Amino acid sequence: MKLHPLILAGLLLAPASESIAAEPARPPYNVLFIAIDDLNDWVGAFGGAPQKKSATPNLDRFAKNGSVVFQQANCAGPVCGPSRSALLSGFMPHRSGVYGNSHNMRGSELVKTHLTLPEYFSKHGYHTLSNGKIFHKHPADEGHWAFDQWDDSAGGSGSRPDPERITSRRQNLLNGKPIPRPEVKREGLKAGDADGTEFSWGPTKGPKEDSKDWKAAEWAAAALAKPAEKPFFMALGISKPHLPFYVPQEYFDRHPLESITLPEFRLDDLSDIVDGKGRTTEKPSSDFQWVQQDPRLHKGAVQAYLAATSYADDCIGHVLAALERSPNRDNTIVVIWGDHGWHLGEKLRFRKATLWAESTRVPLIIRMPGMKTQQDSPRVVNLMDLFPTLIDACGLPAKPEIDGRSITPLLRDPQKLWPHVSITVMGPGNASVRDERWYFIRYKDGTEEFYDMLGDPMQWTNLATSKDPEIQTQMKRLAASFPATFAPEVPQNQGGRAEKQELAGKPDPTIRPARLAAQLK
Repeated sequence: MKLHPLILAGLLLAPASESIAAEPARPPYNVLFIAIDDLNDWVGAFGGAPQKKSATPNLDRFAKNGSVVFQQANCAGPVCGPSRSALLSGFMPHRSGVYGNSHNMRGSELVKTHLTLPEYFSKHGYHTLSNGKIFHKHPADEGHWAFDQWDDSAGGSGSRPDPERITSRRQNLLNGKPIPRPEVKREGLKAGDADGTEFSWGPTKGPKEDSKDWKAAEWAAAALAKPAEKPFFMALGISKPHLPFYVPQEYFDRHPLESITLPEFRLDDLSDIVDGKGRTTEKPSSDFQWVQQDPRLHKGAVQAYLAATSYADDCIGHVLAALERSPNRDNTIVVIWGDHGWHLGEKLRFRKATLWAESTRVPLIIRMPGMKTQQDSPRVVNLMDLFPTLIDACGLPAKPEIDGRSITPLLRDPQKLWPHVSITVMGPGNASVRDERWYFIRYKDGTEEFYDMLGDPMQWTNLATSKDPEIQTQMKRLAASFPATFAPEVPQNQGGRAEKQELAGKPDPTIRPARLAAQLK
């Protein structure tokens, strides 16, 4: 018997012993979908931070008052673009060919023929609306085309740094005083070179109310205050704690420098990662080598990340408080997720874009209507599971062609046995596969890493060359889940920096009509 979508949604959290007749029909669930850029597991509910004081009281409170906290959630790609493109399209990077931030998912032949997550909800009667970063942004393409209503909040002085109080790798300053710039012989870089977004931090001049993320949060709060005429899918993107760590002074004050505890790291950590000829393949990143020049720098970077995280937490708390006052409170699914992790010295590096757990593990919190207490799930899941989970929970038709699987069984029973692995892809030929205990990394040059996450959660001891029969058995088992093929890379964004800057913030209005006319699946 095929259940009506409304009945299916109403039964999602019902114990198996309850009769179907006992559950009254519900209106369709709404979805509040909150993405946080570069947030790692330093959320109190996840226990990843070395600090005693949580930087995220609002997220912690939300989790405690009724959510499933997925303690072993992972991303599909350890960089913004591939992670978000995979989640929102439903296709893993090795299938779509979206491996880097310069790869627009609309260039994928696979993605071109399918609806994205918000488009799928729109097709099935939902009003979809968005503010902030949900899709990874490209010139003239900010993912605006995927929503019925798209807004973008521009920040004022609250988003601009105070030039007198910035710590910047590029400026080579610590509170206005010069710091020696070491030479770092790795891929031709010096420690002061820009290799991506500037590794910079400091307090901003203006109040939080004038900052971009706060304005986006206010937009969401205002939208939630209105009665919904039809079910909605609301996506809110929070950009912090993405670099640069510029947030108001009040957030730095919450984390005094003298209270900062650094994450654990070992200076010989990378010595056991070797290729087939026994040569080490990894070195400390230039950012890490730079902060080692002065003890204040590493603590300053951690302080700034915590400050940016607390700022993001306040923005989200503002939205969650609005939801509590909203007429939509009791009928809204809330999903809060980070797009990938972030290193703060672990594995001798900062930033993301690695296949180690610090980069692949993400915060994921889901609240279904009716949940009253926090429940932690130790099961391994992936952000790829969100697309099939949300359409399942909302009673929409399944999409069997997409990757991932519905984790609604874990929303009913977070401890349920879940014999699935999680895969993360970082460019053609490079991937990690993990289950609840074992973590296998394989690179296209043949280098391998294998870790026991139960006994070695910091991934300090590479077991890939172990002769232990148990290790060999587990490696063989996980190896069967590595992608067998990798799709060719989609074309990169064209044009120089000036052209890209000219197109930034100018979304192309022709994309959405073309996709609507294409009758995508």
